[in-house]
Amino acid sequence: MSIPDAQETARPTPTAATADDAAAIGRTLALAFDDDPMMRWFFPDEAAREAGLGRYFATLLTRQYVRHGLCEHTSAAASFWVPPGAQDKALPDAETLAELSEILGDRASLYRESVAAAAEHGPEEPHWYLAVLGADPAVQGQGHGSALLRSGLARADEAGLPVYLESSKPANLPVYEHFGFTVLGEARLPDGGPTLWPMRRAPRPRTDA
Repeated sequence: MSIPDAQETARPTPTAATADDAAAIGRTLALAFDDDPMMRWFFPDEAAREAGLGRYFATLLTRQYVRHGLCEHTSAAASFWVPPGAQDKALPDAETLAELSEILGDRASLYRESVAAAAEHGPEEPHWYLAVLGADPAVQGQGHGSALLRSGLARADEAGLPVYLESSKPANLPVYEHFGFTVLGEARLPDGGPTLWPMRRAPRPRTDA
């Protein structure tokens, strides 16, 4: 998961994403996750990584999260959330996995194993799940990632529910902690894969303006 920008000026406004936004969001997230350890493990060919990541995220949006979750974006960032009523849809289904396998090539089996391993650390309690959050590094510090994160956190707080995520980049941890998340532990992906850090944020009470 790419780092949200903690320092921002005027906050961009998140808008709902649809399947029509898939290509643009795929390009944005490809840039956001270019240096992510897990994505580099799935897409080790540097020359082909940007194109592969673009197709990967566009497929997740159109086949999975836009159907079963809440997808938002700004001009330079995107987020995919899964609400508590759709937790059984948080993982890619068989059709999605088949399409992703074509994109991932010989890394497809590692991807399927990693998805299953990460799911073992998911909480049983009702929660909002932040599946993907990323901003184009060119706009880092301009509030795009933070605006999307706050939007989802506000929904969870409104419902009185916690938020769960897995961070795949150590530099993200203090930023998510800034937004109230706590590290729950470490999860090493199979076959020598990188480490994930499951994180949880407890719901916060509403405050009247």
